[in-house]
Amino acid sequence: MGKVKIKKSDIWIDMTPMSDVMTLLLTFFMLCSTFVKNEPVKVNTPGSVSEIKVPENGVLTILVNPEKDAAGKPTGEGQVFLSIDNTKQLGETLSDMTSRFGVSLNGAQIKAFNTESTFGVPMNELPAYLSMSSENRAKTLPTKGVPLDSIDGGMSEFQQWVDAARTVNSDIKIALKADGKTPYKTVKKVMSELQDMDESHYYMITQLKKEGE
Repeated sequence: MGKVKIKKSDIWIDMTPMSDVMTLLLTFFMLCSTFVKNEPVKVNTPGSVSEIKVPENGVLTILVNPEKDAAGKPTGEGQVFLSIDNTKQLGETLSDMTSRFGVSLNGAQIKAFNTESTFGVPMNELPAYLSMSSENRAKTLPTKGVPLDSIDGGMSEFQQWVDAARTVNSDIKIALKADGKTPYKTVKKVMSELQDMDESHYYMITQLKKEGE
């Protein structure tokens, strides 16, 4: 008995609907994702057993880092830097601060500031800093820091930044991120200045400790 031959035919599958789905998914993830900017100031947070998560949006992050001299050795002091995740609110906060301190910035300098992931230069040095190239700004920023000293018996420059951010967004959340090697006196100073402003509710950013650590 002869073998039955099965007629072979080409199978054509229309992948157009699949392409549409992939395009929609790609667009969705691009719109919903938050791109992480390069941070010139690296902070190694201490471990913690707390699992409370910091909000992803509308956050003013305060970075406290141990200060180092030109040779890279700790000086025993700490530096304070700030970060606002919302670019629009960042620009409005800058506008408020320049008005308070009478600092003039041109369009290019404002654009440069809005691209910064972290800022922390004294207001009187801000125009010169923002006129630098991005490479030089990345090298200069770790040597600076927001001043914590009171201005003529009033709010410090650090408190002015926090107040300006709160003025722009009354619902902004505050998160404190301190390096594990930061001198405690600097962290205490930051916390005291926040308390003086009735800013007693803020998040502490830490690394979750694993079992056995």
